[in-house]
Amino acid sequence: MAQPAASISGQAGSDTMHIAIVGAGIGGLALAIGLTNRGVSYTLYESAAQFSAVGAGIGLGPNALHAMELIDTRFRQLYNQISSGNLTPNKEHIAMEVLYAEEGFGAKRGWQPAPFGAEFYTRTSAHRRDLLEIMTSLIPQERVQFNKRVKHINQTGENSKIIITFEDGSIAEADAVIGCDGVKGPTRQAVLGTLYPDKVQPIFSGKYVYRSIVPMEDAQRLLGDHAGDAKAFVSHKKNIMTFPISRGTELNVVAIKMMDGPWTHPQWTKDVTKEEMVADFAEVDQHLLKLLDWAKPLQWSLWHHPDTPTYYNGRICLLGDSAHGTTPHQAAGAGQCLEDSLIMSHILGLAKNRSEITHAFQVYDSIRRPRAQAVVTTSQEAGTLYTFTHPQLGTDLAEIVANLNQRFLWIWDHDLKADIELARRWFIALVQMSQSRL
Repeated sequence: MAQPAASISGQAGSDTMHIAIVGAGIGGLALAIGLTNRGVSYTLYESAAQFSAVGAGIGLGPNALHAMELIDTRFRQLYNQISSGNLTPNKEHIAMEVLYAEEGFGAKRGWQPAPFGAEFYTRTSAHRRDLLEIMTSLIPQERVQFNKRVKHINQTGENSKIIITFEDGSIAEADAVIGCDGVKGPTRQAVLGTLYPDKVQPIFSGKYVYRSIVPMEDAQRLLGDHAGDAKAFVSHKKNIMTFPISRGTELNVVAIKMMDGPWTHPQWTKDVTKEEMVADFAEVDQHLLKLLDWAKPLQWSLWHHPDTPTYYNGRICLLGDSAHGTTPHQAAGAGQCLEDSLIMSHILGLAKNRSEITHAFQVYDSIRRPRAQAVVTTSQEAGTLYTFTHPQLGTDLAEIVANLNQRFLWIWDHDLKADIELARRWFIALVQMSQSRL
């Protein structure tokens, strides 16, 4: 029986350079906002039936907030309306306070909550749902297509459109494809499959997490003053991170557990019993343990991309978690997505036609990949600090806090305007060099 002809979307036949963005997470939405403001034609393809409202808390550093503002000043203004900081007024420059997770939080040892942060840092976090809602408000809805799960991306040559085939049988054409489709998204195969096939799949980080969101009044009943400000409760091979979200009305809880072997479950999440979940944190303070009453007993395995040799292949490029999926131990993953989107949207705003896209991707890769991959590597190391498994610092919590007070500075205090200017100069130089060869 003859198959019905596949429908074709995109900008086929148009003289306008058209970009396909795959994935409507933080990276894809931020890129769409940036491209809209730079006058670049694009379509955003999302596999879900609608913009996702699912998620938990997200922490953002000064670099992420600056990226927001440079992408779109409205973005930063809207974020300020939904964000939460530490509830104690004089703790706005504290990223987190570190305590033992044991009964009494270290008081029996004489330990007091030990802060890390910086004078130029302001504690801020938000519910992922709220963040995505403000981002979607800045994007023309006609630029978005839902229920578009990518099956295959075909790049045939320098002068041809890239063909995207979706699982529903439809086809889209674009001058470039930017994959913002997450740690295990299909775009990674399209970029690395032929060049570095052993680098396509993510690596298990050795940890899984349980997540919960607790009403602040309940959290305060359990933890007292510890509930209102961001805290890191640390223990051997486990730790619990808490911070306010939803304008201070809720407490985000992330309970992290190291495991000794590989992740063998066929899915990235694994249902367990409540008893198994509680047993994973049996040694922690019982008030802290009660925060898991609001958690679904579901283990979320943590995966990352510690080694991505290139972010692009021709006119297909990776952005955000698809390029540099990371563990959450430095609260830097979302910020790196925003930095990616800032640089990418500025460079593509300079490109005049399809032939210049590869130059844009080359510049993006040169600027973003070293920094983003360093975040992945140092984040995995930070996880060893919170779990007393660092090979040098071990259980020396005073030295761990001293390390934490230094290790974030290069992430937070970064000159994004200098990156934009460097990208502009490199891109112009590459275009001029290419034209001189003609």
